[in-house]
Amino acid sequence: MTAPVSSLNSSPAIACALFAWPAKAAVSRPVSKAKIYAHGKPTAALRALFVKQVESITWTHKLAPESINLSAKLDVPEIEVFEIALKLPDVSHSVLRCIDKAIPFPILFVLRHAGRSQPIAAYKRPSEAVSGQWVLGDYHAAPWQPDDLPRHGLPVALDLQGLYEQLLRRHLAVPARAGESLRDQLERMAQLQAGQAAAARLESRLTQEKQFNRKVEINAQLRTIRNELQALAQIDYE
Repeated sequence: MTAPVSSLNSSPAIACALFAWPAKAAVSRPVSKAKIYAHGKPTAALRALFVKQVESITWTHKLAPESINLSAKLDVPEIEVFEIALKLPDVSHSVLRCIDKAIPFPILFVLRHAGRSQPIAAYKRPSEAVSGQWVLGDYHAAPWQPDDLPRHGLPVALDLQGLYEQLLRRHLAVPARAGESLRDQLERMAQLQAGQAAAARLESRLTQEKQFNRKVEINAQLRTIRNELQALAQIDYE
């Protein structure tokens, strides 16, 4: 059975991305911006964004074999949880990318502002081409939620890689299809976002176009893209 998803923001799957992290995994250690600068090597403009947007950075938890009793994997030796207290209700992804660049492990970020929290993360994996380097995907954010909202325990997993994939999926606006890998799910989301952007451009052109024959052509292109988006957004629940 399949069901359409009309929007990248319509899924209930991203409503439970804040977790009650295990007490044994607590670190609660401040991370100085200077340390991030030393390893992330931001430009002067990016440093200015840090100053403007970020109040503080805290390494709150470390999910590792010794703290949650799950075995490490080559791609996911451990998972870090960083809380970022914001001066503004938003943060540039370039700021998060700089922090990710400075820390050689997967990170789950929790943004905090005005009594609310927002989980955000990007899929991070070791490079297959260059040893010692990491590949970072796009950032995906769950909705802002009140800090006093009850939090769920960690999902059941066999190892840290399985846990990481499950935690990341909670950030994604489009649910996985049956048997779909995380990489395939992320690629489908990227195609959806690209298609939606293309459709928006065509809709803008359509409103400005005066010639009837050109309107017909643009409408035909729009129908094709919308059909492709519908197919990409279908979810197989079986």
